[in-house]
Amino acid sequence: MRPTGAFPATRMRRMRRDAFSRRLMQESVLTTADLIYPVFVLEGEGQVEAVPSMPGVSRVSLDRLLAVAEEALTLGVPALALFPVVGAEGKSDGAEEAWNPDGLVPRVVSALKQRFPELGVITDVALDPYTSHGQDGLIDPKDPRGYVMNDETLEALAKQALCHAQAGADVVAPSDMMDGRIGRIRSILDEHELIYTRILAYSAKYASSFYGPFRDAVGSAGNLGKGNKYTYQMDPANSDEAIREVELDIAEGADMFMVKPGMPYLDIVRRVKAELQVPTYAYQVSGEYAMLKAAALNGWLSERACALESLLAFKRAGADGILTYYALDAARWLKEGV
Repeated sequence: MRPTGAFPATRMRRMRRDAFSRRLMQESVLTTADLIYPVFVLEGEGQVEAVPSMPGVSRVSLDRLLAVAEEALTLGVPALALFPVVGAEGKSDGAEEAWNPDGLVPRVVSALKQRFPELGVITDVALDPYTSHGQDGLIDPKDPRGYVMNDETLEALAKQALCHAQAGADVVAPSDMMDGRIGRIRSILDEHELIYTRILAYSAKYASSFYGPFRDAVGSAGNLGKGNKYTYQMDPANSDEAIREVELDIAEGADMFMVKPGMPYLDIVRRVKAELQVPTYAYQVSGEYAMLKAAALNGWLSERACALESLLAFKRAGADGILTYYALDAARWLKEGV
């Protein structure tokens, strides 16, 4: 039984009176080392395309991305997460462009690692930017249900992950939610002696309604149309299932484990960290970012204060790192002091 005090001998406000004592008892701390910056990259040179549903976020070509990467390093942000914007010419039913060694992602990875070898580069392993139907896996064209095939998709994902790793990616991040994909990817990486390529598994990725602006940003929304991803992404009602998913990814060889979305699923972050004690990450997704931005632009919230508070909440829940579109802004704010 924990000892408890009683008023007036115990006054909880006593430690809150001054800034120094508040700092001394602070349980969770947010630093720039906790931040991962997701970026959208497209073909061409000198390209900067604003994402209307994500104010402050743009799709950029490689030459512009190099400047972003340099800024991230200067601010102390340890890693970028790459998400490609693929034109119609790169989309197909079989998503073959996903493992093209001369494709957009391998070229970007190679350039980033050559210019900034100390910067962590994380690549998204999923087929939705490359499929003509916008799903994260392959579909049998003869199937009227359009059901995403699991085992056939694993082979495509393995080739995609290998392609990224051979280009120099530090971390491959399967976000597809196919059964068995971590084991298949780990196997192919080991076969090619890429034993130090880390796997960040999107282990608990929910079929959320908070992804809309992201799909606009990468150009998969139009291809997906009225389709959905309920047959492979998790039901938002489920918590125990998330623990099983993480346990399976642990067994298959993942190194880091993601919960997505973030803020509406902090209970899942807490359970994963407390029960399984593995490196745990969360994604403050596009919808979360867009809501904060919209409220701030309307003068309803203090953007800096609310963004930093939301990121601190991830740390309090147990996240070791956070993917957030606020990464660079948050890093600046943290350097300035709150």
